[in-house]
Amino acid sequence: MKTIAVIPARYASTRFPAKLMQDLGGKTVITRTYEAAVNTGLFDDVFVVTDSILIYDEIISQGGKAIMSVKEHESGSDRIAEAVEHLDVDLVVNVQGDEPFINAEPLAKVLEVFRNDFDQKVDLASLMVEITNEDDINNPNNVKVVTDQSGFALYFSRSVIPYPRDKNVGVRYMKHIGIYAFRKEALLAFYHLPMKSLEASEKLEQLRYLEYGKRIKMVETTHVGIGIDTVEDLEKARKMI
Repeated sequence: MKTIAVIPARYASTRFPAKLMQDLGGKTVITRTYEAAVNTGLFDDVFVVTDSILIYDEIISQGGKAIMSVKEHESGSDRIAEAVEHLDVDLVVNVQGDEPFINAEPLAKVLEVFRNDFDQKVDLASLMVEITNEDDINNPNNVKVVTDQSGFALYFSRSVIPYPRDKNVGVRYMKHIGIYAFRKEALLAFYHLPMKSLEASEKLEQLRYLEYGKRIKMVETTHVGIGIDTVEDLEKARKMI
């Protein structure tokens, strides 16, 4: 299966404008992320897809591959789908542009799902990590996921799911980590289907897949990415570099 990584890269950011073009140890954040994705050795190709000529020129000037978005997009999936619609690929992995410290192990686990999916029952695969801190569980910025016994997602929510009416039944709370691997056909189906009420309400694009009957296989990991969402995050990343 031909597998590529695509890094959606918007220039604008509500919390930290132009964060992808900030300096991180002599290179921009987006260049660091691109190189980290390439260096995993997991992909046949890696692309940055962006709405910004600055980001596009940055990646090209560093010898990387970039694609300019033609349309405005509501979500990263829409941006990626437009970019790969005419590419000859089987699997597409969405890598977040603000995570320059990519760990290959959880990505490899996600890709392994498809190599073992002989009946092609999986449309997407994604990652989750257990959270136990009550503040983390209640934080609406931490998207929670519940799965069936086979590990397929039943629902994603910013609310606490499941609701702890009984706290003594051994429920584990799982936080969704927004790295996706898509079969190309599932991604293109998403692109051409209208948003429904659940996605509009929660502002979670993965709910569109569930609302239209797509199957999302969740893979548990203990590795949590280090994203750069604030100036403080950038300073921490600079110390790590």
